[in-house]
Amino acid sequence: MAKRASITKEMTISEVIRKYPRSAMVFIEYGFHCVGCPASQSETVEEGAQLHRINLQTLLEALNKAAKQ
Repeated sequence: MAKRASITKEMTISEVIRKYPRSAMVFIEYGFHCVGCPASQSETVEEGAQLHRINLQTLLEALNKAAKQ
């Protein structure tokens, strides 16, 4: 059975990358060029989307798609 990815807006950026390494490229494509910086340890996906002015739902869809691959 295929692994179900479930990245949520409450997860921190570093948590997402740790669980789903392919998500790092999605973050970079969306302008999160500091995926390894200290802020990523406590910044949630939702906070990052707001900071970078990115549609949260679009970002979550892209992250979950990458995580399922």
